[in-house]
Amino acid sequence: MNARAALFDLYGDHLRPRGGRASVAALLRLLAPLDIAAPAVRTAVSRMVRQGWLRPLRLAQGPGYGLTPKCVTRLDEAALRIYRAGTLDWSGRWHLIVFEPVRERPRRERLRADLAFLGYAPLSETTWIGPRPSPELDPLLTPHRADCFEAVLDGDPRELVARAWDLTAIGQAYEQWLTEAVALIGALPFDATPNEVFATRSRLVHGWRNFLFRDPGLPAQLLPAGWPGEKARAYFEQEAARLMPAAAAFVDQELK
Repeated sequence: MNARAALFDLYGDHLRPRGGRASVAALLRLLAPLDIAAPAVRTAVSRMVRQGWLRPLRLAQGPGYGLTPKCVTRLDEAALRIYRAGTLDWSGRWHLIVFEPVRERPRRERLRADLAFLGYAPLSETTWIGPRPSPELDPLLTPHRADCFEAVLDGDPRELVARAWDLTAIGQAYEQWLTEAVALIGALPFDATPNEVFATRSRLVHGWRNFLFRDPGLPAQLLPAGWPGEKARAYFEQEAARLMPAAAAFVDQELK
């Protein structure tokens, strides 16, 4: 887990419900159990400020950083998919994006990565599809000439899903994650300290959050029978909830 990813996880999972701010000293203490050194934290914070995710603040505890509106939107959208994707409804209409070809390779690859994070998949180089609109889409597409619309598409939606997303690879990734998550939780001592619980839960959440880049949160009726993502989700939700009180106690202590 790198410092930038750990900061996103920390702000999204713990600091967002606590006002979305923390002093620099608290950030350093909170990421220490994850073996992330102070220089790496400071570098990642500076980068996130330049990218518009964090803003500097003067807090009672000293210099700190708070969430920008852009980051609040990103974290809330991520939380919806991380913790409640199984309850998201699907209207039967697909959200499509059609844009002009992006000539510059770095911009094209950045756009593809951002669209994939928001749950979209390519039908062609310039046409992308998702199960529902994302609130982050408008600012993402502002530099590009693009049309967005919702539509019911002809044909079997299961065939469309199989063409747009590699469900086999996603399913295998869920199975691998579950094996590793069980081992991670199993290695936590029965009498673990709050900072140990915080570190284990952070690694659990971080591994699960990576599925935001792979799984768009497709409706259950379009997934294969016995979809491994459901078993993995049940385990994640169970263990994330079980470990939360001790992890939260550590966070509260370090924010003082």
